[in-house]
Amino acid sequence: MRVNYQDLAKTVAALTEGETDEVALMATLACELHHSDDRFDWTGFYRVTEPEVLKIGPYQGGHGCLVIPFARGVCGAAARTDTVQLVEDVEAFPGHIACSSSTRSEIVLPVRNGVGAVIGVLDIDSDQPGAFTQEDADCLAALLESVFGRL
Repeated sequence: MRVNYQDLAKTVAALTEGETDEVALMATLACELHHSDDRFDWTGFYRVTEPEVLKIGPYQGGHGCLVIPFARGVCGAAARTDTVQLVEDVEAFPGHIACSSSTRSEIVLPVRNGVGAVIGVLDIDSDQPGAFTQEDADCLAALLESVFGRL
């Protein structure tokens, strides 16, 4: 099953209408995303909790790393550079942090609030190599903007 981003956006908008709590929004989005696509084996958020530090937030799937410094891994790169990280092969990514040995590809997007500050990252892992596309990146970025851009 592949995600229908248009339907997902409508569902997320209905579920999150009026909500302003970051953690509640992250939990809802992680759940909806995780169950929308067979490629998504781990779906969750890492939150900026102090300068240059990400800590595990709401997620679906197996355990995640608890703390990720901005200086390490795909999640750290997304937070540090404020850019989407679309990784076809995690083994080829310098400094990749293996929270799960089954992960083969990954997409990580910065999560920004209404003033443009990075408040965390959305991390989606797949056990399939090359699982994510630029379409995924674009649609997920638009979804994150619609949910967190109003905060």
